[in-house]
Amino acid sequence: MRRAAGLALAAMLGGAVAGCTPVIKNHGYVPDDELLAEITVGQDTRGSVQRKIGRPTSTGVFNDAVWYFVASKVKHYTYHAPEVIDRRIVAVQFADNDVVSAVDIYGVEDGRIIDLQTRTTPTHGRRLTILQQILGNLGSPSAEQLLNQ
Repeated sequence: MRRAAGLALAAMLGGAVAGCTPVIKNHGYVPDDELLAEITVGQDTRGSVQRKIGRPTSTGVFNDAVWYFVASKVKHYTYHAPEVIDRRIVAVQFADNDVVSAVDIYGVEDGRIIDLQTRTTPTHGRRLTILQQILGNLGSPSAEQLLNQ
């Protein structure tokens, strides 16, 4: 009986410790360095790049002159906000004749934090107190009085 209680306690402690380990999730796709080395600037075209490293994760906003391959490694730990621990971005740029003009590699250290404004847009007019709202309609004509005139 005592041994069973000890085993149950050990199992609960093991479960608690296992529940507190961070979960690492991988998102996206970035080609290996060996595959990127096969791309020759000024020689490869869109078709040859697609055959060598695959289709991009994303393209440029207004045109597809740049192909982006994005991969992130995110750590999820209990109730904390997820944390990006690694990010790699490969940007393959094409000239007007669809030939590769540059291959750039960026990491999480190249990123910039953007401070989003979380303020609300103010509305024009004045704010009424509860007493002003209740007493504000006293003496004002009702809709019925306006329609009968």
